Amino acid sequence: MTVDLLLGLQWGDEGKGKIVDVLTSKYDIIARFQGGPNAGHTLEFDGIKHVLRTIPSGIFHENSINIIGNGVVMDPVVFQKELEGLGKFNIDIKSRLLISRKAHLILPTHRLLDAASEASKGKAKIGSTLKGIGPTYMDKTGRNGIRVGDIELADFEARYRALADKHQAMISFYDVDLQYNLKELEDEFFTAVKALKELTFIDSEEYLNNAMKNGKSILAEGAQGSLLDIDFGTYPFVTSSTTTAAGACTGLGIAPNKVKDVFGIFKAYTTRVGSGPFPTELFDEVGATMAKVGNEFGAVTGRARRCGWLDLVALKYAVQVNGVTQLYMMKGDVLSGFETLKVCTAYEYKGEKIDHLPYNIEPENVTPVYVEKKGWKADLTEMTSFDELPIEFKEYIEFIEKELEVPIKVISVGPDRKQTIIK
Repeated sequence: MTVDLLLGLQWGDEGKGKIVDVLTSKYDIIARFQGGPNAGHTLEFDGIKHVLRTIPSGIFHENSINIIGNGVVMDPVVFQKELEGLGKFNIDIKSRLLISRKAHLILPTHRLLDAASEASKGKAKIGSTLKGIGPTYMDKTGRNGIRVGDIELADFEARYRALADKHQAMISFYDVDLQYNLKELEDEFFTAVKALKELTFIDSEEYLNNAMKNGKSILAEGAQGSLLDIDFGTYPFVTSSTTTAAGACTGLGIAPNKVKDVFGIFKAYTTRVGSGPFPTELFDEVGATMAKVGNEFGAVTGRARRCGWLDLVALKYAVQVNGVTQLYMMKGDVLSGFETLKVCTAYEYKGEKIDHLPYNIEPENVTPVYVEKKGWKADLTEMTSFDELPIEFKEYIEFIEKELEVPIKVISVGPDRKQTIIK
């Protein structure tokens, strides 16, 4: 069997959690391949809203196995709270959730380093979620990190102490007034580690490759979005992991020739959280309306998302980098009521019109070039088939498909798993 990938094509928050939940019944295994508790996946069904931070979005389906891959970074404290939140749903976590021994752990001092580093930057801050993600990946690439498998070793606490002491020395180099009680944070951490040891650890690359040999179907679930990729995103305003399709190979131990379909998720407009360039950002009433109607606030951080028109230059770039085979459009319902919609199809870049994403998209270099499309008034949230959709929305979809040269197979018209139209 092969592996299908599902990932975001913008700056995150595209609605991946809902789509994984919708697709899960078709797969035996859902595997998360990168990121950490900075990325919240929101699922909504039966009138209940669920926010998952580290656990794959297939956890609510009793026939699916959920794997936290080696490319993920885990905070045991956050993870324990996430498990507690699932406690009332009678889920057999031990048999349904498996954790790679090679996944790295976020220590309390990683979070402190993150806070100290961001505070020291002042106005130049990159918009970190302060979850310790960056410092943890730095330790991973610097060959200093502590992994889930280390919990099983007799000298785990000594390994922890050596790294935590190193972090404290680093924190003292930042000229910031950071107040913290490390003893309190460590007590909470070691309590959470004890609970983590009760779960099932696996050598995930061996598990997944054996699963493929035995005919199991696998869906690899990405976090955040392609424009936040450490290599291909809007650097330095990016995350610390590989959010593109390549990250599924390194984050799960799957060979590239095992990847079949790549499902690319995007919003019918564009949003971004935190700092960084955003060519189509709106600062007027239209942007404020998008934010209000779309409930554009971070699932984990609660931070307000910046909103703007759909950017096809950036979207085409993400489709290309990921080798997307199918597109899933989210939040089309949010655009109902606008008289006219704008779509960015090119940039004015240093006096030249271009249709590709250049090295630098800061506002002094880039001005979006728009085409206008007719809007629609109809409420889409109760519609259940493509035929019911207003002609203007269908034309909007067809225009995007033509520009991107990839079919849009799924259209979401609301947050609930039932509000999903298969085209």
